[in-house]
Amino acid sequence: MARTSYHFAPLAYGFRPFFLLAGLYAALAIPAWLILYSRGASPLGALPPLLWHAHEMLYGFVAAALAGFLLTAVPSWTGARGFGGWPLGAVVVAWLLGRSGFALAGVLPGWSVVALELAFLPALGVLVAPPLVRSYNRNTPLLALLAALWLADGAYLVGWLRGDPALASGSLRVAIDVVLLLVTIIGGRIVPSFTANALRRRGEAADIRSVAWLERGVVALMVAVIAVDLWRPDGAAAGWLAAAVAIAQAARLSGWRSLRVRGEAILWVLHLGYAWMPVGFALKAVWMLAGAPWAAFWMHALTMGALGTMILAVMTRASLGHTGRPLAVGRSIAGAYLLLTLAVVARVFGAALWPSHYLAMLLLSGSLWTAAFVVYLAVYAPILVLSRPDGKPG
Repeated sequence: MARTSYHFAPLAYGFRPFFLLAGLYAALAIPAWLILYSRGASPLGALPPLLWHAHEMLYGFVAAALAGFLLTAVPSWTGARGFGGWPLGAVVVAWLLGRSGFALAGVLPGWSVVALELAFLPALGVLVAPPLVRSYNRNTPLLALLAALWLADGAYLVGWLRGDPALASGSLRVAIDVVLLLVTIIGGRIVPSFTANALRRRGEAADIRSVAWLERGVVALMVAVIAVDLWRPDGAAAGWLAAAVAIAQAARLSGWRSLRVRGEAILWVLHLGYAWMPVGFALKAVWMLAGAPWAAFWMHALTMGALGTMILAVMTRASLGHTGRPLAVGRSIAGAYLLLTLAVVARVFGAALWPSHYLAMLLLSGSLWTAAFVVYLAVYAPILVLSRPDGKPG
């Protein structure tokens, strides 16, 4: 058998650099946050350090993963040529400059931090918008969500420059809502589709249940969450809407036959990630309507739970599929899924149920999160930076 020759290929396709950067940032930003928290340091002056942490996890980690997903999915959706080479490299540089600008926000002029931070999403849009607009398929409206994320980032930066924590916090909440809407749309396609394909391969009936009015309704409810969080995020309406979203998301998930894929880690992690959506919104409803202390950390169920788990699930699956490898993960990555799940549980429930041990739970959760992404990097860094084993481009 001929020996496979591997080459350094980090810019061969869109997922490669950004899935690597997302993993690196996830593994580094949380320890950095824990150090800042323990020292009471505030990288953004008048803004609470929590708002630095939330911004960097969203516009550093989540945005990198989103870029990797879009730069890989858009060619598949539109039939366009894949993104690689210097155009991809330019977008990577834009992301790196944005993160560097924020890391040096205490010493750089404010205008330069703003310019560096706001360059990345438009640079991403320059690549993905033309094929989406030309084809005008069902995914073209996702460009509006990309624009909404950019506008929310701009509002955050205005809040930073003005020393206005309320504006900065509100913009982040809306940005998180936008990403959750994206997960609702894309997750609602890939999770049942991948599940049905797996069941068929096993010779089983792919009896995935999808109800048209529920599919439209759950998306409409997520759009309503954005509107309410813009209008009155702390009112009773937000709590009742969260309850409705939790019920709708749970009903949707119930038709995807989650228990039938519990033996396949690369599949069950997608179901688990999506399950944090109804859990998170249920906790939000309980917190906002009843003020139950055990539901206080509902936001982390949605961010660490839904976003973090879905990102890790998609990165591990897409990286295999787009490098010509079998769609199966080993025990180490299954262990990473478990570590991440334990991190979410510790952050969402441990800190709430044992408030006297809040710092210990925070450290435990952060350590488990970091360990999960260190395992991911150990397994996937070679996959992401080296050429495909079958010698094909991409």
